[in-house]
Amino acid sequence: MKVVVNFDVCESNALCMEAAPEVFEVRDDDFLYILQDEPSDDLRPKVEQAVRQCPKQAISIVEE
Repeated sequence: MKVVVNFDVCESNALCMEAAPEVFEVRDDDFLYILQDEPSDDLRPKVEQAVRQCPKQAISIVEE
């Protein structure tokens, strides 16, 4: 699985960071950073929760 963020839409609300802090981080500059763009399968439930919680629907999962 690969995590993809549409940064043109992302508002850095940090809801994804709350759901999956191993994968997402909003830093002091108020920008979202992807810490792991290909996280392990054990993080899938957290990443799926982050996708669902994103108010702008800016996060998606691409299967490779």
